Amino acid sequence: YRTGDLARWTADGNVDFIGRIDHQAKIRGYRIETGEVESQLLQADGVREAVVIVREDGSGQKALCAYYTADGELAASSLRSALAQELPGYMIPSYFIRLERIPLTPNGKVDRKALPAPEAGADGGAEYIAPRTPLEAKLCAIWQDVLGLQKEVGIGDNFFDLGGHSLRATTLVGKVHRELNVDLPLRDVFRHSTVEDMAEAIANMERQEHVSIPAVEQREFYPLSSAQKRLYILNQLEGAELSYNMPGTLILEGALDRNRFEEAFRSLIQRHETLRTGFEMANGEAVQRVYPDVDFSVEHVGASEEEAAETVLAFVRPFDLAKPPLIRVGLVELAVERHLLMFDMHHIVSDGVSMDVLVEEFVRLYSGEELEPLRIQYKDYAVWQQSVGQKEQLKRQEAYWLNVFRGELPVLELPTDYARPALQSYEGRTLQFSMDAQKSEGLKRLAAETGTTLYMVLFAAYTVMLHKYTAQEDLIVGTPIAGRTHGDVQPLIGMFVNTLAIRNYPAADKTFLSYLQEVKETTLGAYEHQNYPFEELVEKVQVARDLSRNPLFDTMFTLQNTENKELQLPGLRLAPYASEEIVSKFDLSLDVTEVYGGLDYLFEYATSLYKKETIERMAKHYEQLLNAIVKSPKAKIADLDLVTPSEKEQLLEAFNPAMSELPQVQTFHRLFEEQAVRTPDAAAVVYTDKQLSYRELNERANRLAGALRAGGVGRESIVGILAERSVELLVGVIAVWKAGGAYVPLDPDYPADRIRFMLEDSGATVLLTQTSLRESAAAWLEAKETALRAILCLDDEQSYSGDGENVAIGSLTMGNANDSAESARVSADQGDSAALGSTADNGSDGSLSATGMPDGVPAETRPHDLAYVIYTSGTTGRPKGVMIEHGSLVNTAAAYRQEYRLDRFPVRLLQLASFSFDVFVGDIARTLYNGGTMVIVPKDDRIDPARLHGWIQEQQITVFESTPALIVPFMEHVAQHELDMSSMELLITSSDSCSVGDYRVLQERFGSQFRIINSYGVTEAAIDSSFYDEPLAKLPETGSVPIGKAWLNARFYIVDAHLNPVPVGVLGELCIGGPGVARGYLNRPDLTEEKFVDSPFVAGERL
Repeated sequence: YRTGDLARWTADGNVDFIGRIDHQAKIRGYRIETGEVESQLLQADGVREAVVIVREDGSGQKALCAYYTADGELAASSLRSALAQELPGYMIPSYFIRLERIPLTPNGKVDRKALPAPEAGADGGAEYIAPRTPLEAKLCAIWQDVLGLQKEVGIGDNFFDLGGHSLRATTLVGKVHRELNVDLPLRDVFRHSTVEDMAEAIANMERQEHVSIPAVEQREFYPLSSAQKRLYILNQLEGAELSYNMPGTLILEGALDRNRFEEAFRSLIQRHETLRTGFEMANGEAVQRVYPDVDFSVEHVGASEEEAAETVLAFVRPFDLAKPPLIRVGLVELAVERHLLMFDMHHIVSDGVSMDVLVEEFVRLYSGEELEPLRIQYKDYAVWQQSVGQKEQLKRQEAYWLNVFRGELPVLELPTDYARPALQSYEGRTLQFSMDAQKSEGLKRLAAETGTTLYMVLFAAYTVMLHKYTAQEDLIVGTPIAGRTHGDVQPLIGMFVNTLAIRNYPAADKTFLSYLQEVKETTLGAYEHQNYPFEELVEKVQVARDLSRNPLFDTMFTLQNTENKELQLPGLRLAPYASEEIVSKFDLSLDVTEVYGGLDYLFEYATSLYKKETIERMAKHYEQLLNAIVKSPKAKIADLDLVTPSEKEQLLEAFNPAMSELPQVQTFHRLFEEQAVRTPDAAAVVYTDKQLSYRELNERANRLAGALRAGGVGRESIVGILAERSVELLVGVIAVWKAGGAYVPLDPDYPADRIRFMLEDSGATVLLTQTSLRESAAAWLEAKETALRAILCLDDEQSYSGDGENVAIGSLTMGNANDSAESARVSADQGDSAALGSTADNGSDGSLSATGMPDGVPAETRPHDLAYVIYTSGTTGRPKGVMIEHGSLVNTAAAYRQEYRLDRFPVRLLQLASFSFDVFVGDIARTLYNGGTMVIVPKDDRIDPARLHGWIQEQQITVFESTPALIVPFMEHVAQHELDMSSMELLITSSDSCSVGDYRVLQERFGSQFRIINSYGVTEAAIDSSFYDEPLAKLPETGSVPIGKAWLNARFYIVDAHLNPVPVGVLGELCIGGPGVARGYLNRPDLTEEKFVDSPFVAGERL
């Protein structure tokens, strides 16, 4: 069964439930998991419950709305500030609505439809306080303009309560910069979200800026190039520190002349003005200033071979951009004739080609060569780039890029191991793997045969991998380009590199070859327009500024074609020294280098988002994908396999339990009859002051079954049960089964139209109800739309008094099905009697014939016959009836006994779920299959913690299952009042996701007293299919509790849209196989065909 649930495998074979696929929200291009926002809200001090949904505001814009209950006073502004520390701006709700209680459905799930719509300025309501200072007055005016407000803004007003969001916050930052000459970090808009707080923050900022920015002297300043502007802003706003350092290390072997060594670097600094340039603010603009001289000296360090790596790492430190030189050189003496040459430059004065120029010119100067003077310097290039002629050329290129980035821009939703921090962390690691010349040759041959390049083949494959990880068919990936399109700049050291943001569309139904041609055209188009600065593109397309990630793209791809020049110095040999990068500018980068005919792959990844083992798996997937492409380049992208053979075996076999022997092939009611023989006097069901033993329940069900059979109910007949919570519910269910039929539960609290639809759709000819509901039920008897022919009251035993013995049902002797239906009509036509008739009406006295079979009784119900039909909400608003067979129900009952260990203690179950919910059938399976007692809690007592505990204590309850929305506050009540729970053996959270915070508290408080598990199931797979029962140490830090592993005879598959298994950690749709899977949806062959599909993994299995 295709559940429609979004999930992913963890490395140990547990399943992380992410949420409903249709609960994913997309706001301003960002896909948001509302559950992630809820999880962070629940961690805020004072918040008890939280629900986050997406609503449209008055202008039709989608907005996140947070609903919460809290202890004591808890203002929305403090919640927003707390979230701003943990979440990126686009994930912070626009509205916070405090409720007394989160509305729940009868099944205990959150009733999202009942959540109130937010009012404009929800929870704003701040008293107007006029600005007191010129700065506050300016800010109020800026806010009013940015938010488009008519009314005046007061200093106590909250930016977000007035309708602000991350996009408007970005606009605000720009306007503050232009009008107040202050670089206000975007994150400070979230931290200081009132005018008063923001004014105070800006005032402090200005004082700091006046300290850090030197006074302008009467020297010549130069503008920054476009690339330098971006780096300067990144360095200032995001505190990127080491992210834009460009370190390098070489091994020097031989006799080193230290004086000549230092003099060579001094000559380089004198030769290249960029190495004597500082960066500062002047008149509100970032500028560069060239100094005639700078202090420079080589740092000399002594270290052993063992200390070398640590020394190289410690050498890389932040630069102060205002203080040149932005280059450091270090010399580590490992031995008399063995040194490490360390150098580090800031990216604002250097790039990849510059590093090559630096090393090459150092070698020549150390060797005593005279270098040809430079005709121009970097400042000349920067001024030239701003010239009218260049601007006109860029304007022509701009049209190309704006066309590429029209419409809504995609945000890469690559699954991560950790929640994305609110502020991008640049801490990173690298992972390297190689592909030998033979395998690489296949890729090069494919490039030659298709008229593309190796870069295009590898780049196309990378985007295909990203597509398979995200299911996105619109992706933007960055790629660097040298940017030295003018010959004059070739010998310069400086920042020339440009970034190309390349947008591709790797759709699943395209062949790789056709997609490769698209990538070729896209790439060539980008190259032809490569001079257009990436920084200006970011401004033009107005990307919402988000400090948790890079603008436009989050991943880079690079192919390095280095020439591996052999560098020679007098008496010295130079060799590269491998040292690991500890920064990652992006979430993920792939750097491929051609080396001796083979290919070296280097993944650089953000350690704040990914674990090493995740990137190791990704590297294997990329390699697997490349092999698949070389083997079948004409294959559709959907058919290119990402998963390695060993991983596929793990996903399909190791992560699923071995199929054990199926439980005894019987119907559930026959197993119940056997239990009634074993424990006839044990209590089977309790409701308030009423109780039925197993014998009494069995006998009453037998009498009712006889009446149902007499009325034409037989195999596959559907009988409606409309009743309030009572012991009669169980009588009705078991009687329907004994008669050979299947029941449809109908909740009296449902709207009349919904009940009418369910009766009509199910074709029920008989309705079991109660005297108190008979009058309203009679209306459906008259309705032409339903097939209803008779009504029977469960609480009127006189109407079905007959033989209470078990009936050994044999062959069908009543005639055909039409006769049975006719019999039902006759009974109904006899008047408004509650009775269907009795077995005597059909010529039977209830006694057995000579063959042991009663006369006029349908054939024995079989395991493949229907047990019940439960209606669940449909996405169209039309309920759909799920058909579950006896064999599936009995398999689930056997699984409960084995996995929940119900044979190790007396089962006394607290029954809370609504009768119309499949958990009720699960409660029947857990109790009656194990000789236990079901204690049905009165409706109003379910949400009263004191009464609920009274039932637990009075009835010595051992098993308690409900939703987290009910269990968490109840157990909080138990803890606060130190109530006795000594009878409890098993507590089960189910039917809705449970936050790890709540679950951790439950386990820490009560885990030593009784077993606590988190179960998962869907109606379409016979109630439950898995549960989570791991040590507390394995519980994730945030998010929802995993749903564990598939249990007895259930099989889990997490697949993409084409039913291909997805790797560990990748989001996909959870599919369930095994004997628990339903027959399908009643009268919905189209939906059954869509959701119940043949398994591509196990022959004969349905998913």
